[in-house]
Amino acid sequence: MKQQPVRQSAVFCVSVIIGAVFLSHLLEMGFLLTKMMAVFGDREHKVIIVGLDNAGKTTILYQFLTKEAVHTSPTIGSNVEEITIRNTHFLVWDIGGQESLRASWYSYYCNTEIVILVVDSTDRERLTVSKEELHRMLAHEDLENAAVLILANKQDVKGSLTAAEISQCLTLDSITTHPWHVQACCALTGEGLPASLDWMRSKVVAN
Repeated sequence: MKQQPVRQSAVFCVSVIIGAVFLSHLLEMGFLLTKMMAVFGDREHKVIIVGLDNAGKTTILYQFLTKEAVHTSPTIGSNVEEITIRNTHFLVWDIGGQESLRASWYSYYCNTEIVILVVDSTDRERLTVSKEELHRMLAHEDLENAAVLILANKQDVKGSLTAAEISQCLTLDSITTHPWHVQACCALTGEGLPASLDWMRSKVVAN
């Protein structure tokens, strides 16, 4: 009978040790889950850049990526790059804009969260074509939840249309099914592009 307190003390010590080991494993699992969330938690948001040929789409893509003007040639097919803005990851597809390629734009629509339409603000003659392509895209079911960013490019060229004039030409006020924003920019200098990226991030973070 005199050994009972010793036995109880031993059982208590073993229980404490087991509890400590169990707690240690829980902490390790929590740390592991935290690390996994850090690696896998931030998903990529799909963005497509479209527009007529010679609008400046590829130059804008690489301004987003490198903040430098990069010499480009007409895109046949597409270019794709990953762009990170304050821990928000975008997978950005730049799609060729020649007339023969526009019919294939729809094949990139699936899972797109943001559509960027680049408009040459000096190309007054083809604004009607840009307008038709924009409204045709927004009628596609795969883009029903996409936000739309209009980049009025080539603002450095004398006589270019303003963002407000581009908005009017594209009848953006008639778009009530998608959130949209028009931004004046210059692909060569990068002017206006940081604000565009901020708007893009605000759309996906809000969701």
